[in-house]
Amino acid sequence: MSVEPGSQAWLDQVSEEIVDPTREIVDPHHHLWPVGRGLRYGVPELVADTQSGHNVVETVFVECHAAYDREAPKHLQSIGETRFVAESAAELARDFPDAAPISAIVGSVDLTLGDQLDEVLDAHVAVADGKLRGIRDAIARAIEPDSMMIAGSQPEGKFADEAFRSGVRRLGERGLSYDSWHYHHQLNELAELAAACPDTTMVHDHFGTPVGVGTFATQREAIFEQWKIDTATLAERPNVVAKLGGLAMPDNGFGWHEAERPPTSDEFVAAQARYYHHTIECFGPERCMFESNFPVDRLSLSYAVMWNGLKKIAASYTDAEQDQMFSGTARRVYRL
Repeated sequence: MSVEPGSQAWLDQVSEEIVDPTREIVDPHHHLWPVGRGLRYGVPELVADTQSGHNVVETVFVECHAAYDREAPKHLQSIGETRFVAESAAELARDFPDAAPISAIVGSVDLTLGDQLDEVLDAHVAVADGKLRGIRDAIARAIEPDSMMIAGSQPEGKFADEAFRSGVRRLGERGLSYDSWHYHHQLNELAELAAACPDTTMVHDHFGTPVGVGTFATQREAIFEQWKIDTATLAERPNVVAKLGGLAMPDNGFGWHEAERPPTSDEFVAAQARYYHHTIECFGPERCMFESNFPVDRLSLSYAVMWNGLKKIAASYTDAEQDQMFSGTARRVYRL
């Protein structure tokens, strides 16, 4: 009898010895949802993952439209998410004192708010318990949303909107970073945004999400070749750092979320290592950080197997370079 893809029983079909178990990991990208909303991933599920064998010492929550306060005015609704995560971090510290703490929050704010922006940022700071480090107001715009599981729906040209750029610049002035989720066909948009906002640190999420579903499913190699060029161009912007991960989302088109069993770490490496090595070559280890993007990538493989794969990819780099990518860059960018 087969098991449901994505379930714990499905993930448990692949069990591996932990690679390099003492190396410190700061996981700079995970999500949480309240019970009954979004994916099932709260404090207990996060702790089960971070304590599954690897030496995860801190984590960073990144916005996912969780726990919005739908009774508040629209521009203030996302404060509910930051409050929920700060409360979740306190719950984790109280109930699981030996687990990796949630040390930082990347919240969600509409950066086109103009004169209202500081009011909203101040409100996030007030409920974040000292953990707010950045904002993600995505520019992701799906070309074929009907073929995707999680389709970004931002308006075309958002990256060039002067109101939006003003908001991104304001983040830098306040010592906050800007996280960007976008697609492979938008890499040059982020490069232009970075050039227009040079004093704001920008975090390039998920390799730019190379899409592998819909009509893109048969174009992987062509997309990869252009992606390499665009990634190199983006890396020329010194205010951009890269998150290495998030390629196991269903929309990347590897199909693991529908397979009879999840991939092993070796299969993960064989399918995806070239994206990692090219990005590291372009940005340098000091501007790269490995990420989990859980629980979205959990639809394809387990936390322990994923970090095994990342460590196998990193094995060809020096210890100092690995330390940067597994913890140092995240600590610096998110001021942990």
